[in-house]
Amino acid sequence: RPVIREAIEHRLNVVAGLHEFLNDDPEFVKLAETHGVRLVDVRKPRPIRESKQFSDLARKLPCLRIPVLGTDGAIGKRTTALLLTDALNAAGVPAAFVATGQTGLLQGSAYGVPLDSIKADFMVGELESEVVRAYDETQARVIVVEGQGSISHPAYVCGTRAIIMASMPSAILMMHAPARKTRSFRRDVVAWPMPSVDEEIEWLQFYTRRIGGGKVVGIGINHENMTREEVEAVVGTYEQKYGIPTADPLWHGCGKFVAAIQRMT
Repeated sequence: RPVIREAIEHRLNVVAGLHEFLNDDPEFVKLAETHGVRLVDVRKPRPIRESKQFSDLARKLPCLRIPVLGTDGAIGKRTTALLLTDALNAAGVPAAFVATGQTGLLQGSAYGVPLDSIKADFMVGELESEVVRAYDETQARVIVVEGQGSISHPAYVCGTRAIIMASMPSAILMMHAPARKTRSFRRDVVAWPMPSVDEEIEWLQFYTRRIGGGKVVGIGINHENMTREEVEAVVGTYEQKYGIPTADPLWHGCGKFVAAIQRMT
């Protein structure tokens, strides 16, 4: 609180991604009014009366919808989604990025919602409306949607399920950290094991089977605690085993994924 107070007193606008909203804090609101600055809560959802419910609109869009999902939280989904969007545009494939969390919104995404702050009844509809808006305003050939958590995560499972239904995936890019043993979540309390690539693909495709059949078409590697040689070995193993492009987006770029998507357009 002292840091926020000091920022306001120095006439700085404050942009927050917290679950606690600055605009609901009487002290900060009054202080902001006194010093003529703005308080922006990027995680604050729209009022219920303005919120959208699921309308099955994304499936009808004439563009590819590709969420970047993963086997865990904090595994590179947002970073890869942004890199993929840039790579597609650079290759002449118009693409738009839809954020689903506060960090993507803080980074300036034109489209997106703070998914984990939205009431469950409206999660899918709110995100779906942003996917549709992204297409309507950009006419992109590919809408890339940021993933959240993991379909197999013990705590962060809801985000992935909502993203799948809101985007109705044409295809999925899946992130994985081969050297990670336990989930990125309260490891001192809950040492929950990571899933295998096979398990996560099976679970993701189980959910997409009834809504168009979008499959995992690429695997992104998070090189956490891995050497370059280890990553190269994993890339070769996965490509041989799963028959889909595999790459570390930070070390290799997204060229393989762009080529796979171009074949779909």
